[in-house]
Amino acid sequence: MKKKFCLALAALALICASLASQTHTAVPLGDPVYYVLEQAQMRGLCGNLPEAKPYTRAAVLKYIEEILSHYGTRSLAASERRVLEEYRTAFSPPRPGKDNASYYFEHITEDGFRITGNMGLSVDLLISNGIYTQEGESVFSTDNWINFDLEGDIGYRFSYGMSVYGGVMRAPRSELGTYNTYYEGFAHVRGDIENQVLTSYSEPLSFFPYAYRKRWDAFVWDYRDISNSGQLPWPETVSIGYGMMGELSGTLFKERLNYRFGRLYREWGAMSNGSSLVLNQAARPFIAVEATFKPIDWFAFSTMTGILEYYNLHNLKDSAESSQNAFSIYMVEFNYKSYFHIDFGSAAVWPKRLELGYPFPLFDNFFYQNNIGDFDNMAIFLNLKGQYPGFGKAWISLFLDEANPGSGFSDLSRNMFAYQLGASAAIPWLSFSSVKLSYTRNEPYNYTHTREFTPWYGNIPMETNYVNNAVSLGHYLPPNSDEILLRLETMPLVKSRLHVQYQLIRHGANYGSRAVAGSSLWSELDPSDESRAEAKKYFLRDGAYKWTHIAKFGIEHGLLMSGVPVRLFGEAGLVYSYFTDISGEIRAGRIDPPSAKSSHSIIDTPEYPHSTAIIATIGVSILK
Repeated sequence: MKKKFCLALAALALICASLASQTHTAVPLGDPVYYVLEQAQMRGLCGNLPEAKPYTRAAVLKYIEEILSHYGTRSLAASERRVLEEYRTAFSPPRPGKDNASYYFEHITEDGFRITGNMGLSVDLLISNGIYTQEGESVFSTDNWINFDLEGDIGYRFSYGMSVYGGVMRAPRSELGTYNTYYEGFAHVRGDIENQVLTSYSEPLSFFPYAYRKRWDAFVWDYRDISNSGQLPWPETVSIGYGMMGELSGTLFKERLNYRFGRLYREWGAMSNGSSLVLNQAARPFIAVEATFKPIDWFAFSTMTGILEYYNLHNLKDSAESSQNAFSIYMVEFNYKSYFHIDFGSAAVWPKRLELGYPFPLFDNFFYQNNIGDFDNMAIFLNLKGQYPGFGKAWISLFLDEANPGSGFSDLSRNMFAYQLGASAAIPWLSFSSVKLSYTRNEPYNYTHTREFTPWYGNIPMETNYVNNAVSLGHYLPPNSDEILLRLETMPLVKSRLHVQYQLIRHGANYGSRAVAGSSLWSELDPSDESRAEAKKYFLRDGAYKWTHIAKFGIEHGLLMSGVPVRLFGEAGLVYSYFTDISGEIRAGRIDPPSAKSSHSIIDTPEYPHSTAIIATIGVSILK
């Protein structure tokens, strides 16, 4: 008995030593380990995980150890234990020396100072094709990147990491028409703000709608013109791009406080991976200072302030001139055991200046604006989740961009918000498997904001919509949209993952003769008091709406080829879309109020046509 006790203590000491030497750099969002952790938490195999992601490598290893040590009634299947042991190996410190295309070193000085480094190369290759049956057209896209990564530790509580990558890509889109940021015939009522007429584009034709994520920073170059004149906002043809990520991160107070200064992808307040309404992993990365403090299991507090990036639509100077914004957010979390979760907070998009209130974590952004003047874009959010461990969870999410309480709250365009209802259930007879159903609604003008003249930028109106580099910081759905999502996901083998998914997405057209105001991230609500008070929304009954049915399945599998780690993945499915409309005269982007018996009907015109596409994507990641 004494011998067994000593062995247990030795094993515990070994685990603790391993955790103490772990790197505190982020595990990239999209890594399959986040899905495994979500499933384990839903089954009650670990404690409550923070809702501010990404997690550090050290934190992920700690969560895996906690799950593997679980011996309750909801224990792990043998296949699930093998999955977790694979991840434990992957996130544990490597052995010094060369391993394939990576090299790890560790040095400890005579006085005990420790420094490590892990350098490596990886390659991501992807091709995708869309076949459009009505047009008899086949559209080819590709997305190929080579990545150089360097990360390591300075001491035992502080880490560094950087990634530099370059790529060749092509992702054609269709030019749909133009739209007005206000509406045709708009006359400004204050300042010199005028209506802008912008070009509307389709989603990339070779990818599933709202699934493509651009990886390049700033701009791309047409491969035939690598110069300032060849800088482009999108790779319509074969183009070359680059990107950089980096972070300095560490932990204090026995790993209760994690902090980071860096540029990377994030997701906060997501009740299921990829579902956040306030800061979604589909958003573009930006540099920020952030921290999460979790002193006890039932409470956590997170805060972040960073600098947003412009969209290089014209050139380096003109494009950035009106997009000089910062972003601040905080989030408070409470948990009742494994059964109930609530988090809430506020966010602000604010033109850059010496401003101390928004970065200060202990003062609410929403109320602080009242102390300094109405020049910034405020938002508040709330998430409620109930869970029965081992069975499943259900949640309600709310994001409120702008509100004017009173009668007809949900009908007025000036009340801009998004909400989500969702549920996820575990499938007990399959390894790390679940089925999820959710409904998301993004109201007109949500995530948008009228341009503001500020005392800091003189006669230049600042864009203060809730975007970074032309991509929403919040949910991937554009304003004036909704989505029904049904997804089944499972891990049939240790290194395999399979999913089957159906989506119905409805979105108001932001172009053409039947355009619906408030359907673009760049939309602006008429600032005149009378117009704001009267403007109403009639979802599906105030112009043309696109209905998109998406059915797809995908699989990924990891293996070793001649000792080299390789991950293969593929996805294929069908996309069917059409438009509906309702009779009525357009009035400043809205039709006259429809009668109770009014209904929309399917249309098929050159401006708003039907479309059927078969889409297939295959890819490979080497040494990733």
